[in-house]
Amino acid sequence: MTQTPLHFVFTASGAGCLVQAIAKAGRHDQVIASFDDMSFGPINPAERSLRAKWVENELGRADWESCTDDSARVWDEGRFPNGRKVAWLTRHSAREYAGFLEWLWRLGDERCDLVDLTDVTISYDPEDGPPRQRLAYGLGMLAPETICEQKLWDLAEPLDATARAQHLDLWRQLRSENAPLRVIEGRKLVSAPMSFFDSLLISFATNNWQRVARIVGQSLGSGMDDSLPVDDLLLRARISAMVESGRLEIRGRSAHDIFDSEVRLSQPGAASQGEAPLLD
Repeated sequence: MTQTPLHFVFTASGAGCLVQAIAKAGRHDQVIASFDDMSFGPINPAERSLRAKWVENELGRADWESCTDDSARVWDEGRFPNGRKVAWLTRHSAREYAGFLEWLWRLGDERCDLVDLTDVTISYDPEDGPPRQRLAYGLGMLAPETICEQKLWDLAEPLDATARAQHLDLWRQLRSENAPLRVIEGRKLVSAPMSFFDSLLISFATNNWQRVARIVGQSLGSGMDDSLPVDDLLLRARISAMVESGRLEIRGRSAHDIFDSEVRLSQPGAASQGEAPLLD
């Protein structure tokens, strides 16, 4: 008897797109998503309360554990024996790849299939000109119609022993390093310091006041055709850190209030204006 596929995805946006695509196709597959982001924070161990405390201390968000409650299902259902397990990933996204590696680490010796979107190209219609092809940078960046029409679930293939060992060896190395961040470099997931994105963020700062949202948005849009695959929570925290270190000045509440605060490059001899009102 054919087993109903149980799809494991590692971003909320990817889960939403896949759920809609499955519904459009009239399928009855289940989708289980992780809302945790294994591309940052401690992973050895990847214990939820420890990670939540790290997020609170380093990124300034105090409700991370409650926000990731549903992620526990990923690890529990990963050992569920009565379904065909299909994991989705792309090596263009540190979050998707790291989430998959942690899932595989906990899966043990159980069999699973894999939809690897790393080298998959999809068709899209630009506003002007004929249809074009581009890489499927991540499941959450694909329209449900695209997933459905191209039947991307048919790309699922059994994860063979060699590939499995390579994935696990990589995660074992990353766990041993237990760095603050994991980022993609040349399609490989590597450890990185907290300051990894600072140079990118500072490149969009000027001597004029700009809303934090603008700098974060420009940084997110600079990584590739669609967006830089990193949580804006991390970018906001790094802007706060650069304010504290004196590289940036701020006026408004804090860098976490991205629409109500502005930053600029630190001016020689000028102090940060703190709660000064914003200019429209």
